[in-house]
Amino acid sequence: MNTPRILVLGGSGFVGRQVCEQLTRLGWHITVPTRRAINAASVQSLPGLTVIEASVHNEADLARLMPGHDAVVNLVAVLHGSEERFEQVHVDLPGKIANAMKKAGVQRLVHVSALGADPQGPSMYQRSKARGETVLHNAKLAMTVLRPSVIFGAEDKFLNLFADLQAVAPFMPLAGSGTRFQPVWVGDVARAVVTCLQKPDTTGQTYELCGPDVLTLGELVKLSGQWAGVNHGKGRPVIGLPMWVGWLQALAMELAPGEPLMSRDNLASMAVDNIATGQAPGLAALDIAPASAAGIAPSYLGHRGPRSKMNHWRAQAGR
Repeated sequence: MNTPRILVLGGSGFVGRQVCEQLTRLGWHITVPTRRAINAASVQSLPGLTVIEASVHNEADLARLMPGHDAVVNLVAVLHGSEERFEQVHVDLPGKIANAMKKAGVQRLVHVSALGADPQGPSMYQRSKARGETVLHNAKLAMTVLRPSVIFGAEDKFLNLFADLQAVAPFMPLAGSGTRFQPVWVGDVARAVVTCLQKPDTTGQTYELCGPDVLTLGELVKLSGQWAGVNHGKGRPVIGLPMWVGWLQALAMELAPGEPLMSRDNLASMAVDNIATGQAPGLAALDIAPASAAGIAPSYLGHRGPRSKMNHWRAQAGR
């Protein structure tokens, strides 16, 4: 049998790197497009992986990339931006991908959407994710849709962010602290992508990818500080803010230079819980036992706390 060839869009990102690593263990051939090759340095040395400089938003580039591949994985997404930006990435791009696939005769697609994707959702992010799914369903491809909850892992911008903030702040003012999440480990999300590529019977299915624990945002923030060893392992006090105060806080963050820590659209998303609906199969249907945040996060957050002291003592002892 010929070795499968997979085009991974967003392959140099947080989830994409994990997907590429797992695919290389299978001995599959992978193509990762990126605007600049240096941006894909983290995956460039993986065996069987080819980095190509291209813009996935350029239809000519997509048409050039597509031929010769057996399947496509779409991981491209944004968390912040204007409605136009969300439309460009979550709706227009899936349409361009579908057109390029059809022209090249490529049928198989694994599309990573988001838990809470809803055309009537409270945020631009959720609504645009739902519209993107609709565009792809209308294209009649052999598609599997994956909807992960908030994703955690060693390089996340979620638990790491809250742990870093607690290292310098005496307390954590937090809007939406009561919103419930079901965080899922990046390794499990990547494994779900790979499993769907391996199993043709997942075609036509939508899976909700969630971890085993339901936690409020306030609980997750508190735990991130504890796992990082902040305040002698106690973390910082979390103080819930009214949503209108959080809205002003998010607006100030949007106006600051660089990518905001929190946007008003992020805050709007938290008007609804981000947990499994029970109306779609989950990781168990893919024979994946989800890892808990408590079982994974301390291993990468712990370098800030007691664990770092142990490493210091070992170094002094020459061990």
